[in-house]
Amino acid sequence: MTVGSQVKGCFSSIKSIEATLHLLSEKTTEQEAQQRYLQVEQLITEIKRDLQQHVIQLTKEEPQYK
Repeated sequence: MTVGSQVKGCFSSIKSIEATLHLLSEKTTEQEAQQRYLQVEQLITEIKRDLQQHVIQLTKEEPQYK
């Protein structure tokens, strides 16, 4: 497994986590829990953006993706 495929797998997992946190924040009735879910979701979104840039860079560098 290449680094690129590992990063892509991580990116997919992060997207799933982001979606789950969003759903949890919408479903909870406890205000404090909702705020925490939203805060973590924002952090995960930032990480997802960074990983996406890394995926793009690796795609350009690794010959099997050409």
